[in-house]
Amino acid sequence: MDIVEAVLALVAACIGFALIARTAQLPYAVILVVGGIALAFVPGLPSVTLDPEIALAFFLPPLLQGSAWRTDWRAFRHNLRPILLLAVGAVLFTAACIALVAKWLLPGLPWPAAVALGAIVAPPDAVAASAVLQRLPIPRRIVVVLEGESLVNDATALVLYRFAVAALAAGSVALEVAAASFVLVAAAGIAIGYAIGRLAIWSFTRLKDPLLETATTFMVCFIAYLAAEALHVSGVIAVVTAGLVMGQRQHRILSSETRLVARAVWDFAEFILTSLVFILVGLQLRGILDRILDRGAAELAWLALVISAALIVSRFVWVFPATYLPRLIPGLAGRDPPPSVGHTVVIGWAGMRGVVSLAAALALPLDFPERDLLVFLSFCAILATLVLQGTTLEWVIRRFRVVEVQRGGMAPEEAVARRQIARATLAEIEGRLEDVLEGAVARDLLDEYREKARVFHGIADGGSQAELEARMRIRLGALRAGRRALLEHHQNDGLSDELLANLEAEIDLEELRLLRLLGAAPG
Repeated sequence: MDIVEAVLALVAACIGFALIARTAQLPYAVILVVGGIALAFVPGLPSVTLDPEIALAFFLPPLLQGSAWRTDWRAFRHNLRPILLLAVGAVLFTAACIALVAKWLLPGLPWPAAVALGAIVAPPDAVAASAVLQRLPIPRRIVVVLEGESLVNDATALVLYRFAVAALAAGSVALEVAAASFVLVAAAGIAIGYAIGRLAIWSFTRLKDPLLETATTFMVCFIAYLAAEALHVSGVIAVVTAGLVMGQRQHRILSSETRLVARAVWDFAEFILTSLVFILVGLQLRGILDRILDRGAAELAWLALVISAALIVSRFVWVFPATYLPRLIPGLAGRDPPPSVGHTVVIGWAGMRGVVSLAAALALPLDFPERDLLVFLSFCAILATLVLQGTTLEWVIRRFRVVEVQRGGMAPEEAVARRQIARATLAEIEGRLEDVLEGAVARDLLDEYREKARVFHGIADGGSQAELEARMRIRLGALRAGRRALLEHHQNDGLSDELLANLEAEIDLEELRLLRLLGAAPG
């Protein structure tokens, strides 16, 4: 029962800290880490240890697949050059910088261990920045690049991390062998992930059950990771590939009910896993400090400060040349004009480290040289970027005016898409007018769908949105009146709870749609 009580207590702490973060309007990762530290020093609280063997295998696969599932593949391909420059180039450059700094600070540290530290802290985590990015109308391309970087950079960093750990165990690894192996494990990871993703798609077409399909999506991420790791190739790349394959096919093979169920379940799972890993690391800080305090508080503070500063600075050292130097190539600047300095500063400053770095640090073998010190330095670097950059990213975005002025109401792109939907549905109804049985019903529906097509046609062509907003407000008011009548009927006439839940679900979905169109917060 002890483990059950501990898990329940941690989940309760996750909820409480997330509520504090929402009230303070801060990235919740910052509050979770700080809260974990505070809990670690509560007198009488038992020490918490996390088995390194499950740190990567349990936390990473679902978090990586969740990100891959949501990736906008078309936007990802369109921005592939800046994404790869950050996800591969910036990660390797940052890891090299941190390794050099760590070796300078700790001359006795083996080079593979220094590279492992660099690989641990090199990949930024877009999840840590999402709370800020979603609140501001920043250019879509910045969001796409940061999310795309976060999707791929984990694979780059963790492959480098595995090589560093293996090199320490073997004594040395030749650079050309490491480079060839890097390509091999990446290509094999892609192949395994693609095969498992396609197998999952095949199974979805036969399961035809929202609960079974949702459960299968969780199985896929662990199967892809464990299968690749069993073959000594990149489990991270396999998971990302499987997630991309399934994410691009979900709209055609999954039912609307399955997509709704899966989205809710995955949102919950990602919140719990992300929160737990942040809190668990915070809770372990006390034990780590107890084992390394013989170095002295001043030395530890100096090491943490230099590593954290090098981490932040090295990203800027890479981002600016990587942004502007490629555009010196003839023709590239014409196809892709240089972004503003503010745009580049935001990309550089959005370098908060998160879950992947934490899990990788915890997964270091227990006999790894200076393991506790490396975990401490990783933790401090993550904390520094979360607190410093996470709490000031919004200020940087506003200071450099990297904010798009957006029109109120429905965006023209959405109006065009809705016009296409309205045209197709109208054509379907018109095609049924001559049917003996359905013709009369089709004629009754015709005016309603013609009116929808007219409204969306006008907005798509730049017309006023006042009529649409009035329609939505009236529909929303009518919908809420209907809900009140339903609840009153349930209370007075004994409507069954099952039927109440079904009818209320229909009303809830329609209300969420109307609220989104009006740009209002649910509630």
